Amino acid sequence: MHLGMSGSFHVAQEAASRAPGGYYHARPRLFAHDHVKFHMSSGALIAFNDPRRFGMMKLVARAELDHEPLLRALGPEPLAPEFNASALALRCKGRRTSLKAALSDQRIVAGLGNIYVCEALHRAALSPRRRAASIANRSGAPTERADALVAAIKAVLRDAIKAGGSSLRDHRRTDGALGDFQHRFRVYDRAGKPCPRPRCNGIIRRIVQGGRSSFFCPRCQK
Repeated sequence: MHLGMSGSFHVAQEAASRAPGGYYHARPRLFAHDHVKFHMSSGALIAFNDPRRFGMMKLVARAELDHEPLLRALGPEPLAPEFNASALALRCKGRRTSLKAALSDQRIVAGLGNIYVCEALHRAALSPRRRAASIANRSGAPTERADALVAAIKAVLRDAIKAGGSSLRDHRRTDGALGDFQHRFRVYDRAGKPCPRPRCNGIIRRIVQGGRSSFFCPRCQK
């Protein structure tokens, strides 16, 4: 299952008392966008709601998961132990694309969204325009930049999880509360504001890369 941009799961109110973990919160009355409903053995009714229809589902036999085309090409999860500087550098070796584009490529690392790529690059003091291959040496071994970038990616994701995610439009926690990480952005959606890095007098800029906004400090991100 993939939620796309606006997909979400909701436990029907009449079945909330039987919901796994008791998760339930009030939902918009957009029932026309309930595209799939799951009738659980507990009696709970769970609806998949997706107004923009970018979400998707596919039934795959467990024995075939390793060969599923939608999963086979995915890179490692960013918080998994196997995602480290060596793995990232090897995947970026020889790539002429930008570092921002490489991190957004699900074949290199899975699940990094635009917000967290921007935030991680700022923490690592690396420009989104830097060539991806620059974090690896000629043999594909990681440089100090790769070490800093992987550490920044893991740190920003852990901080975001603790804050309940970023609620810019549709995202809510399982209890219905809004996430708080949007109040802790260093660069994302902060164009024209001072860079928060200590002793940096730079101003956050916005550029467009691959049709997506990139926010960064041109002074401290090299």
